[in-house]
Amino acid sequence: MLSREESIAVEALAQPQMTVIPREQHAISRKDISENALKVLYRLNKAGYDAYLVGGGVRDLLLGKKPKDFDVTTSATPDQVRKLFRNCRLVGRRFRLAHVMFGPEIIEVATFRGHHDEQQTDRSISQRGQNGMLLRDNIFGSIEEDAQRRDFTINSLYYSVADFTVRDYVGGMRDLEEGVIRLIGTPETRYREDPVRMLRAVRFAAKLGMRISEETSEPIPRLATLINDVPPARLFEESLKLLQAGYGYDTYRLLREYGLFQPLFPTITRYFTEKGDSPMECIIDQVLKNTDNRIHNDMRVNPAFLFAAMFWYPLLEDAQRIAQEGGFAYYDAFALAMNDVLDEACRSLAIPKRITALIRDIWQLQLRMSRRQGKRAWKLMEHPKFRAAYDLLALRAEAENNGELQRLAKWWGEFQVSAPPTQKDMLDDLGEEPAERRRHRRPRKRTPRREGSA
Repeated sequence: MLSREESIAVEALAQPQMTVIPREQHAISRKDISENALKVLYRLNKAGYDAYLVGGGVRDLLLGKKPKDFDVTTSATPDQVRKLFRNCRLVGRRFRLAHVMFGPEIIEVATFRGHHDEQQTDRSISQRGQNGMLLRDNIFGSIEEDAQRRDFTINSLYYSVADFTVRDYVGGMRDLEEGVIRLIGTPETRYREDPVRMLRAVRFAAKLGMRISEETSEPIPRLATLINDVPPARLFEESLKLLQAGYGYDTYRLLREYGLFQPLFPTITRYFTEKGDSPMECIIDQVLKNTDNRIHNDMRVNPAFLFAAMFWYPLLEDAQRIAQEGGFAYYDAFALAMNDVLDEACRSLAIPKRITALIRDIWQLQLRMSRRQGKRAWKLMEHPKFRAAYDLLALRAEAENNGELQRLAKWWGEFQVSAPPTQKDMLDDLGEEPAERRRHRRPRKRTPRREGSA
């Protein structure tokens, strides 16, 4: 049994030594770095502060990928950064950050973070919840401490414009070369500090085609419920990074494997089957593959369509239950079910109203697409969400292998690309709407004219 002093010594020896990788031994070139990020780095250096490019930008450059954004870390405090840049604003309560804005591009600048002192009494600087989650984290430190405070080794690599070297304090280069996602520090402690790290581990593994190290993955299934402690607004943003970043299908499979899908989408998880081949699971697989394909082809995607497809079958189940138990007409039961399903979804993910409104439109159009007679088909095509509704109809037809749905989807597919004379012929071929489905309306009462009116 080792004493506390001996344990600390052993742990220190186990930590990788800081390695400096010279310019000729890495692939990062300034021409691949945003000009605005370089401006920030040079100005901080000129003012006498240490400043480095860090995180995903360095990782992606080393992997030969194009970074989505560039983050800077520095010895300057947020207030000192703000004094250097007029185009700067300070953001964040949990982590105080400086955003230096260059038009649409934002360079995020963070001060080197330090270790937490268990005796820390100033709650405005550092604060933990009862479950170990960090509620505030504004303790500043050295670059060595900052490297230890980052989440994964591959995100803890520092590029300097002063000498063009890459600094590695935690063995990140080795893990990058071996394709390993490894958490820095004790995994359970780090997950309790911020449960979103479990989601990030899965996201990076799917995005980069890497494996999660055994010690990093082992605690995830038993700590997955900690996700419930994360604010729903933050989880909504994370859900988009997980499912709408071009690697949604692979990420979804890993989320299910590690038990992380349930706290994000409890409504959907209830309907999973042992074989994973239900219409709902088929439609989720397909919509995520389609989303990935669109992103890789630089096409637009909308979370409203993704969520409308994912929650469609739970909505149907709920509508049928309400209709049977409450004796409601199906259309009314469907409207009530939409409220129930979206309310439950929003308790886990704070889906904004602008998106839930679009989801409702796509769902309601599903009920209207079988009624095509007269002018209905043309009016339906004028709806802003018609194309999304048609795409969901086509996915349903494929997932259910339903002949009637397949014929309906085929008809709409042909109708929307046909010339008006052909469209009229297609409508004529449908014939009249069955009498029992027609709405009988009372004739309008004519308003009597006032005397003297034209």
